[in-house]
Amino acid sequence: MSEIQWEDPFCGEGASCYRIGMDGDGNSYIAVAGQEDRPLTDTTEALRQLIRDIKAGKADHLL
Repeated sequence: MSEIQWEDPFCGEGASCYRIGMDGDGNSYIAVAGQEDRPLTDTTEALRQLIRDIKAGKADHLL
């Protein structure tokens, strides 16, 4: 696996912080901030949609 380049953490009000990242092969990752050694991986668009849903309050129970 290539090295993951992580973005700054996103922290919702009163919720856990998470980070998204991408490796040199174009794979995307999402992890709880501080636990980047155990990321989930999926397509970039799937992770973007998950983040849009969380920000819109549709999936806040996931955090």
